[in-house]
Amino acid sequence: MPDTSPAVPSGHALVTGASSGIGEQIAREYAQRGVPLVLTARRRDRLEALATELRAQVPVEIVTADLADPAAPAALVAELERRGVQIRILVNNAGYGMPGRYRSNDWTAHAAFLQVMVTAVSELTWRLLPTLRASGQGRILNVASFAALMPAAEGQTLYAPVKSFLVKFSEAMALENADRGVHATALCPGFTYSEFHDVTGTRSRMRVSPTMWLQAADVARAGIEGNERGAVLVVPGWRYRLLHSIVKLLPHRVAMGLMAKNSRRVRPL
Repeated sequence: MPDTSPAVPSGHALVTGASSGIGEQIAREYAQRGVPLVLTARRRDRLEALATELRAQVPVEIVTADLADPAAPAALVAELERRGVQIRILVNNAGYGMPGRYRSNDWTAHAAFLQVMVTAVSELTWRLLPTLRASGQGRILNVASFAALMPAAEGQTLYAPVKSFLVKFSEAMALENADRGVHATALCPGFTYSEFHDVTGTRSRMRVSPTMWLQAADVARAGIEGNERGAVLVVPGWRYRLLHSIVKLLPHRVAMGLMAKNSRRVRPL
């Protein structure tokens, strides 16, 4: 009997920050869907282990890159061109948190954070956009955060602002490129089981109901499915979607007051 499953469009998915967490699960989900991959992150050993596993399903390229280096985005795209790899899907996932009040970290740390979270995302998208548009089925998946949809909290001062940027950036990309079949999506998960809070050293101090934690695999699936159907904003988990709806109805000063009361409980300084 002939195979009647839909053909997977040609082109690779480039996943930044693919060595762990949501990025790793996005890579796994695309591999299950038959999409060839380019995995990039700082930790080559992690990338090699994941690539070895996923090559049983799809072709996988790995490119180590530290997106805190301003030269990294251009070098990454140049390496892909050298290898003759065509990107159809760009997943801007690389990121981290930097706990503490604004002046508790030096400016070099803030500058590196902005380079990874804003500048590298913008540059990679700019450099790859012609290829995404030429494919006629290009995809951009920006991993933002539910923090982008709430008033900013104390601590991790730049985190909510940069994630808010990703939401607005995704909206603009969706509008500008719809005529060429490009879907752009901001994925806004809430608290997710991953290495994020281990890296920042805050997991043991988080006082969040277990019902509010999401699984990284579920977040990855929701993001990809939302992107494929053309959703510009994806909020995984019905509890977070309900909370988002409620917050939108509150006067801003009330929402700010609630955040001031609760931010230390969920984001220890």
